[in-house]
Amino acid sequence: MPIHHLKPTMQMAYVKTMLQIVGRGLVTANEVDIEIKNEFATLPVGFTFTMNVFSQGPSFTIQIQENHHLLLLSKPQQKSDLTITFKHLSFAYMVLSFQESTAQAFANDRMIADGDLSYAVRLVRCLNKMEAIILPKAVASLAVKEYPSDLVLKEKVSHASKIYLKIAQSFLKRS
Repeated sequence: MPIHHLKPTMQMAYVKTMLQIVGRGLVTANEVDIEIKNEFATLPVGFTFTMNVFSQGPSFTIQIQENHHLLLLSKPQQKSDLTITFKHLSFAYMVLSFQESTAQAFANDRMIADGDLSYAVRLVRCLNKMEAIILPKAVASLAVKEYPSDLVLKEKVSHASKIYLKIAQSFLKRS
């Protein structure tokens, strides 16, 4: 659905939900996928990153733990080492509803990265791989710059089912 057809309150609810899914998905994908795990293993312990919508919009923050597991922080105590910010709610909606890829959103100046750019590139690679795993190929091809050619169906289904199960469990624990 084009962005002008959805009311801002509905966009906000959608973006808030999707950011929670993305945050929880990254935490889980780090446990399931070796490529994502290797990317996060290069980040320093204690490193935090946030993805948010400009000016007090929905967000998630993740911290790298001692064992290179990821922890979703409920109330971050300090400024993140890397913050990726959507400049407007409608821009976040476009990306999170797969109308525009993350790479295209950066190119169109709809997102900004505050922090080390090499870390932002790693994070975007992790986001792309996670999206390729959990989304149907037709949707993932819209969401990522390049769909991974080495992602075989068996691996995709196995990893996706584990990620979805853990995301669902994390929402149930919170309730």
